[in-house]
Amino acid sequence: MRYLGLDIGDRTIGVAVSDPLFISAQGVGTIERVGNRKDTTKIIDLVKEYEVGLIVCGLPLMLSGEDSPQTEKVREFVTLLENKLRSMGLNQVRVVLHDERYTTKMAEDVLMLKGSSRGRGMDRKQRKEHVDRLAAQLILQSYMDLQSNLL
Repeated sequence: MRYLGLDIGDRTIGVAVSDPLFISAQGVGTIERVGNRKDTTKIIDLVKEYEVGLIVCGLPLMLSGEDSPQTEKVREFVTLLENKLRSMGLNQVRVVLHDERYTTKMAEDVLMLKGSSRGRGMDRKQRKEHVDRLAAQLILQSYMDLQSNLL
């Protein structure tokens, strides 16, 4: 069993998976958003492929900790995903929300995309995909680190 991490945006969803021991997260790609039904189907496919037992979705709170318009969009998407999991007989797969404040900024900083030579060879779409994938990885890693500290 593994965990799946999602950075849910309006245009793309960054995706990461844990190793089987829940020690580290690896970014595995991005999903181009085409519609909730198809997007949730792609996530279900990943759940089956990686034998996922838990999906960690980043919750984009404002810096104050309050909800934003994007927070509500993510909550609605998560509800659709949970319903689809149940309809597919995947009741054992849990979905949790995890505070994702600063993850996109951290991903950009880690990739040093602003003015670095690493970012120069990529077009805007490629940079966005790297940032989304790394943001999902950071969300998942943060969740796993928090859980290990609670033990």
